[in-house]
Amino acid sequence: MSGAPRIAIDAMGGDEGLAVMLDGVALARRQNTALRFLLVGDEAQIRAGLASHPNLAAASEIVPAADVIAGTDKPSAALRRIKTSSMGLAITAVKAGNADAAVSSGNTGALMAMAKITLRTLKGIDRPALAALLPTLGDTDLVMLDLGANTECDARNLAEFAVMGAAYARTVNGLTRPRVRLLNIGEEELKGTSEVKAAAAMLRAAPHLALRFDGYIEADRLGRGDVDVVVSDGFTGNIALKSMEGTARMITDLLRRAFTSSLRSKAGFVLSRPAFHMLGTHLDPNNHNGAVFLGLNGIVVKSHGGANPGGVAHAIGVAAKLVHDDIGRRIADDLAGIGAQAPTAPAAAQ
Repeated sequence: MSGAPRIAIDAMGGDEGLAVMLDGVALARRQNTALRFLLVGDEAQIRAGLASHPNLAAASEIVPAADVIAGTDKPSAALRRIKTSSMGLAITAVKAGNADAAVSSGNTGALMAMAKITLRTLKGIDRPALAALLPTLGDTDLVMLDLGANTECDARNLAEFAVMGAAYARTVNGLTRPRVRLLNIGEEELKGTSEVKAAAAMLRAAPHLALRFDGYIEADRLGRGDVDVVVSDGFTGNIALKSMEGTARMITDLLRRAFTSSLRSKAGFVLSRPAFHMLGTHLDPNNHNGAVFLGLNGIVVKSHGGANPGGVAHAIGVAAKLVHDDIGRRIADDLAGIGAQAPTAPAAAQ
């Protein structure tokens, strides 16, 4: 892409408030001085907040929006406020060509519904998917999708998700031919639903795709670092994601409890502090923040509602990378490598 990327920011969305959003946008601007912003929300509050960020103010335009989508709002109700809310107007700016991408920390369901209605899907894509980056033991983060946008998927949807996830991994992780696997209850070819088996057959039948399909993966290997993209339906993917997040929190709490149980344990913690700082940095969700709705005619990035300024800046950085690499074109080009019709699913094991 030529020119300075312009990112529309839903300044009023998220759990941490306007101040944290502006701090995050200002940090992103310091990290990439080419960025420009549309700050969408309450004009008076945004203008007052920009007083602390003169460099950001010089690179931003305020788009007034008095309405805010709350975390408790149902997507159906939020859709009626696309033209009045900060979230809706940020997405509309992408549709109108006034912004190259939109970033919001607000209600995920509302954001997904608004983005799909406003931007529509790319030609050849049946459904958009929610993709996120997860930490691993490898050199790069894992791209996982779908994480909740589609609770039920057919084989064609899963194959499309594989193509979209691979294009995303090539962009954010700099990979030439990402390793892709389908999440399953086993690695054996006979295991899994008919939809998963048929999707695997489609991907094996298209070896010229810009990815390396390596078959199935079980959930206990998601963090090992030997796969770049993991694909599943949104129901299964969301459960897997929440299980990983819960396990990480449990381990962190157990370690904290263990190192405060006695004076000897506290002394051991002091000696081990550098290692635990490295562990905390690696597992900090702010360092992996920025889920993406792939498959739309426009870029929309979902920042975690509780993200700190560093997390907000990371989400904006993801959006800027997707703009620079023209992720929509990449996906459209790659989709041509999948046959128009899904093959007959392999017969189930007797």
